[in-house]
Amino acid sequence: MAKNITVKDLKVEPVEIGETEMVERKGIGHPDSVADGISEQVSRGLSRYYVQHYGRVLHHNTDECQVVGGQSIPAFGGGKVTEPIYVLLVGRATTEVNGEKIPFKRIAEEAARNYLKSTFHDLDVDHDVIIETKIGQGSVDLRGVYETNRLLANDTSFGVGFAPFSEAETITREVEFYINGEMKKILPQAGQDVKVMTSRRGNKITVTCAIAMVGKRIQDRDHYLSVKEEIREKVLDYARKYTKREVEVYVNTADDVESGIYYNTVTGLSMENGDDGSVGRGNRVNGLITPFRPMSLEAAAGKNPVTHVGKLYNLLSHQAAHKIHTVAGGDVVEVNVRILSQIGKPISEPLSANVDLVMSNGARFSRWQREAESILTDYLDNIDKYVTQRVIRNELSVF
Repeated sequence: MAKNITVKDLKVEPVEIGETEMVERKGIGHPDSVADGISEQVSRGLSRYYVQHYGRVLHHNTDECQVVGGQSIPAFGGGKVTEPIYVLLVGRATTEVNGEKIPFKRIAEEAARNYLKSTFHDLDVDHDVIIETKIGQGSVDLRGVYETNRLLANDTSFGVGFAPFSEAETITREVEFYINGEMKKILPQAGQDVKVMTSRRGNKITVTCAIAMVGKRIQDRDHYLSVKEEIREKVLDYARKYTKREVEVYVNTADDVESGIYYNTVTGLSMENGDDGSVGRGNRVNGLITPFRPMSLEAAAGKNPVTHVGKLYNLLSHQAAHKIHTVAGGDVVEVNVRILSQIGKPISEPLSANVDLVMSNGARFSRWQREAESILTDYLDNIDKYVTQRVIRNELSVF
């Protein structure tokens, strides 16, 4: 069937050689990322239950999770959470099949609780988190669209992807992964609520990291400042692996030593003390917030992985863009992919699909025009393989 794909030779300055860039990543413990993570695991938990009991993923969307911050009293050497964090699970799901009730609330709450326990090791989930479920029955019209034999889009939405990542984008992603990964083995004082903001001006890259520290692992002010400096040095060394440009790193710039103000927490999470989070306010499906790139504002986390194009097309665009760039090698400098659905139409047949190729000097656009169309066609024809099944198996991140 027709894919309505247009491939264009885009005459623009590549982001990498532009004068400025701004890039952000909200780490795994940021309240918005926590909301994304919970809602996505609720969706995946429901999906696995549906497949196990009914042979296919039934209609659901659990993309409205809200995290309401608690209260805490941080202190060097200890501290305590005084009011619990509140998590509200909202959305729609298939709650009954042929008269058989589905234990959707239990599935949702277990998925949320297990995610928090397995991800945030300094958070006492049983004592310091309240989880409430307000998931209800889905729309009859949308459910009717969803349950037809052909996979039909249950929304009119678009997805956007680009490739490759610039140096600033790569540094932003990798620095957060490093802080919440390898660096934790050396400096467990760093908590999991991390935000990385990167600015590039010409050939100078400035990385600003906000890192919630875990007070029980820090003895006093001097120890805090020592750990903070060690983090800065390690992040600087790590960031330099990805660029030959000048790099500078700042950590917790809101600290005020004279006033005794430090980014100190009990759990390593700012949501312990007033910071709230919502699905869709954080990273896009590529793990970044990129104001210098095309983006969709769609909240992908929690949407069903079978027919909700707000999820499918964003993940698909991202994958297709990287595949096109990889295949084209040095001939194509940048790739942008945009795919638009129309509610009620097959997800494999978008209303419009657009591929922009930014060619390198001397490269022939005609050589890659048909190849780019062929790659995107393959991804659209095989959404189940490239996206749906990988989501259900926890192989794809959506934030």
